Amino acid sequence: MKLSSPTDEQLDVENVKLDKEKERTPRSGRVVRVHNQALLSGLAYCFSSCGMILVNKFVLSSYDFNAGISLMLYQNFISVVIVSVLKILGLVSTEPLTWRLIKVWLPVNVIFVGMLITSMFSLKYINVAMVTVLKNVTNVITALGEMYLFKKHHDGKVWAALFLMIISAITGGITDLSFNSIGYAWQTLNCFLTASYSLTLRRVMDTAKQVTKSGNLNEFSMVLLNNTLSLPLGFFLIVVFNEVDYLLRTPLLRLPSFWLVMTFSGILGLAISFTSMWFLHQTGATTYSLVGSLNKIPLSIAGILIFKVPTSLENSASIFFGLLAGRWHQLTDSPNWGGFIIPSPKDSFWSNIHLELLRKGLLGMIALAHTGRESH
Repeated sequence: MKLSSPTDEQLDVENVKLDKEKERTPRSGRVVRVHNQALLSGLAYCFSSCGMILVNKFVLSSYDFNAGISLMLYQNFISVVIVSVLKILGLVSTEPLTWRLIKVWLPVNVIFVGMLITSMFSLKYINVAMVTVLKNVTNVITALGEMYLFKKHHDGKVWAALFLMIISAITGGITDLSFNSIGYAWQTLNCFLTASYSLTLRRVMDTAKQVTKSGNLNEFSMVLLNNTLSLPLGFFLIVVFNEVDYLLRTPLLRLPSFWLVMTFSGILGLAISFTSMWFLHQTGATTYSLVGSLNKIPLSIAGILIFKVPTSLENSASIFFGLLAGRWHQLTDSPNWGGFIIPSPKDSFWSNIHLELLRKGLLGMIALAHTGRESH
């Protein structure tokens, strides 16, 4: 008995220490987790959106596939299948679909489908570099929407950056050697729908949580809900736009390589659906809209190189001007990503990265402009 008493005391002391450690660990863990999620979700959203634009452009232009709504429908179907399989395997959990939840989510889902379809149609007619510049108009609409809907104040630097974005979009259109009025019209509509999506999604997410059984709505539940609701609407639009006849006649559906690319685009569609909602959970609408500026320079250059787009020095300058304005806007308007503080440009490491990206982007576009001139 004498030997057991000290052991019990030691165990009690150890238990107290462990309890204190457990109290401290979750606090520090929560801070690290929030910081990492803000940065990681932003980077994941950038990579998936960049890949999605390039793959969609490849399917629509290189394969000359004239059924953008069908492509969207297949991508969303792949997302539903993957999430459903993960749910069956017990790897993820999702909220059950109820009529109350569907009623709350349906308006934002209509905007979601419209955003995807207009993006498909614009990519059919416009090169990737100009799409990235014209998407800056979305930032302007989002900023105005936040000002009027949420009474958010933007300072003079932000409005100056927004003005530069508008100027770059106008000059880019004027100097675009492959200008297409239909494509620009679709992209303008896409900007309005994308801004509406980012402005309404956050509010709908908060409302939807109140009608779920658990009182919560994770990213996988939102992805499954969004993509499932888009399927009947997609079928309806395929009939309205008469894509059924084209699908029955096109030989592309008999090519295994085409189905492989289509399926890969569906996986990217799932990635961008998940990362966009994950990122919006960590940030706000304006940050969600502006973060695309992080990958616009390499995306623009990749789009020009891969698809061999004819360009001029003036058009390249306007594209770079627009990308620079977008980057400036992102730095001035979004210093905080849901708790993750973006390092100041004065920090030597980040400053060197920014300057190197801009320098390479400008030199790359000048070289592409000279190449385009020589080929004409």
